[in-house]
Amino acid sequence: MSLQAIVYEDNKLSVLDQLLLPHEHKYIPIKSVEDAYSVIKNMQVRGAPAIAIVAALAVAVSLVNVKTDDLRNYVIESFERLKQSRPTAVNLFQIAYKMRKLAEAYEGEEIRVVVVKEAEDLLARDLRDNHTIGELGSEYVLKLVNKPRLTILTHCNTGSLATSGYGTALGIIRSLNEKGAIERVYCTETRPNNQGSRLTAYELLYDNIASTLITDSTAASIMPKIDAVIVGCDRVARNGDTANKIGTLSLAILAKHFNVPFIVAGPSFSIDMTLPDGEQTKIEERPSRELVMVRGPVVRDFTTHQFGARESVHIAPINVKAYCPVFDVTPADLISAVVTEKAVFTKGPNGYEFKW
Repeated sequence: MSLQAIVYEDNKLSVLDQLLLPHEHKYIPIKSVEDAYSVIKNMQVRGAPAIAIVAALAVAVSLVNVKTDDLRNYVIESFERLKQSRPTAVNLFQIAYKMRKLAEAYEGEEIRVVVVKEAEDLLARDLRDNHTIGELGSEYVLKLVNKPRLTILTHCNTGSLATSGYGTALGIIRSLNEKGAIERVYCTETRPNNQGSRLTAYELLYDNIASTLITDSTAASIMPKIDAVIVGCDRVARNGDTANKIGTLSLAILAKHFNVPFIVAGPSFSIDMTLPDGEQTKIEERPSRELVMVRGPVVRDFTTHQFGARESVHIAPINVKAYCPVFDVTPADLISAVVTEKAVFTKGPNGYEFKW
């Protein structure tokens, strides 16, 4: 059974605090829109699909007890607030748009019913889509590389912790592993928030998938033995340009140099057909403290894995200027394929054409 980042049952929602992983498991109850805004903004929940799901379910949970004569305005304003939490991941904006349309199409108590149903459907649909992405992607990679066992490189975290379960890029890796087709998975640490070392390495170990953690700067030295690079996406433009975790572009350039397939995986919800190309993508920047500081439990005894309280450690000169973008944009011409639950899209004579 995969790790569960989102727990929703009987109109109650809680999320796993991913800032505490891998050493501590703590679930945070989400009782209001502001609770959801906080955990998304603070990256206690992250991953484009998971952000959208938590936002939708938070509004659904709040609707159960909210007292207002204007449910339509409440829903619309709630999603407008949540859209301010993280600007790059398109999934949140897609579900906000869909919920607005539903709120405008119905009246009174009907709004409460349809919004809750859509939020619950999104949770279930994402899990189904993840498994489909995994199956389509694994079949494609095996056929493309034409080897029985593959060595894969992945970046950031795209598994159960970034979705409703199973994952996108990590879903493909899970599917390959279920087929006995994984030789080894290399995961990057993914600075500055270390989603690779804290989350992906944890998921791979949890699932007993042969894996090795590397620094981001190690990628070039191991690329010659990599069969495919598989990453997720936060926003894919109409032409195939892809915004994803900072460092993705570097891996795509390396993969191109070494003639290694570079595969993007994500739900069709992550494709923004209103965005012509990646140049229009708004790139989120995080506070400089996330780059100049690291946080984790103090090691009391390394041999027995005894840990103490969590502490922050400053690793750069005081007052140094720091640039801390969360995402970069990989041009479509560096991408071999975009795997969604609808299909595996590859470039044609006119580039990528997303149709379903």
